[in-house]
Amino acid sequence: MALSWAESYLGRVRSSVGDADTILFVGARGVILDERNRLLLIQRSDNHRWAIPAGAMELGESMQDCAIREVWEETGLRATSLTPFAFHTSYTYTNEWGHTYQQILMSFRVHTWEGELQKVTEESVDAGFFPLDALPGPKSMVIDEVLADLAEFEATGRMVLK
Repeated sequence: MALSWAESYLGRVRSSVGDADTILFVGARGVILDERNRLLLIQRSDNHRWAIPAGAMELGESMQDCAIREVWEETGLRATSLTPFAFHTSYTYTNEWGHTYQQILMSFRVHTWEGELQKVTEESVDAGFFPLDALPGPKSMVIDEVLADLAEFEATGRMVLK
């Protein structure tokens, strides 16, 4: 069972630090494209934006394990083969709750997975595979950049570092 926000490492840190300070957000995302090159997106339960499955690492977890867990928690799919393609460390953002984070986030291309897609989970109200030229909205601001990073990685074979 997934931890609640308050039980999660990031939730506990935010609670102890308060809302005003910037804290580090360490996490991972899992990018899944099916055999028809459609992108898997979830519609988040907290802000209803369409997003790539992603989230914060828990203590004792690797970034790869974080990506696998986040994909599973948000979609019901278990990633079985994945490759890191981008590592972002310099972005700072403030979310809709006024919490500011500097992200340290690794993006993984999920090659294979098992299970059946769950459209509704504790963290999502919908999910599906969408053609790249017909992504639903409102969408997360990072989707276009993540897809550009993946294209750069596939063209060069080098991890994208930002």
